[in-house]
Amino acid sequence: MKKARGKLLIRPLTATEIPEMIEVWKTSGLPYKPRGRDSLKNLKAQRNHDPELFLGAFLGTKLVSVVLASDDGRRAWINRLAVIPEARGLGAALALVRRAENIMRSRGRRLFCVQIEEGNDESIRFFQHAGYRLEHEIHYYTKRELKSY
Repeated sequence: MKKARGKLLIRPLTATEIPEMIEVWKTSGLPYKPRGRDSLKNLKAQRNHDPELFLGAFLGTKLVSVVLASDDGRRAWINRLAVIPEARGLGAALALVRRAENIMRSRGRRLFCVQIEEGNDESIRFFQHAGYRLEHEIHYYTKRELKSY
């Protein structure tokens, strides 16, 4: 593991930091859909609904990692975890996931879920290391109703 040049600070992101969060997604290679779910308007609305679940890891003043968590009332979801390449191996991702899990535990959640796209072996290894396991008996289906933008 790399040595951090400073202490990681984990905290909720402000609404004005959402563009920085998007840059972390882009830099890390996470898909970004500005005309849909990732529009600035949608992200701000989601953050305003539950601001403590938009989390960032900072080295000094630089945002190096982000995670969005969500709570569906029964399960805690870990979404959109991203770390910029030069900050990988510093423990930011695990610190963010643990913070999100702790927030959800305080809400009574005990089931933590994540969806990982096929072929994202780095994320698979990370979440296995963090204690997550593949559920073989669950099939995930979607029905997408797309708006014209």
